[in-house]
Amino acid sequence: MSDTILIRPATTADYAAWKPLWDGYNAFYGRSGPTALPEEITRTTWARFHDPAEPVHSLVAERDGSLLGLAHYLFHRSTIRLEPSCYLQDLFTTPAARGHGVGRALIERVYEIARAARVPRVYWQTHETNATAMRLYDQVAEKSGFVVYRKPL
Repeated sequence: MSDTILIRPATTADYAAWKPLWDGYNAFYGRSGPTALPEEITRTTWARFHDPAEPVHSLVAERDGSLLGLAHYLFHRSTIRLEPSCYLQDLFTTPAARGHGVGRALIERVYEIARAARVPRVYWQTHETNATAMRLYDQVAEKSGFVVYRKPL
């Protein structure tokens, strides 16, 4: 097995290998079984990644022909800066890939893409119980101190 991790944009041919990662990501956050996302959301999200008019993008981490992780990010305007921001919306690696640099490689690639687009800020959120991921996040970014509120309507 190679140690080389390839981070690249997801292609339409990746769907069958991407979908279990997406399902694993959603299950981690309690969206499985009766609370699973509707298939329409998954299909639409996948289509958006491949539509050049959409601001949302998908990266995958590949080693030896197998996908080990995903990162989804989008660019958006802000009311507090002239340049856009980059929101790293989803980040997931297989349990076996954790601790082997896959998540870090995905984050670093998003940083590179944001820099190339002249976007000076990348941010994301995670659940307060996601201690494993936060050990990595504390090494590659700073905590903002903000708390997220939401209200389903």
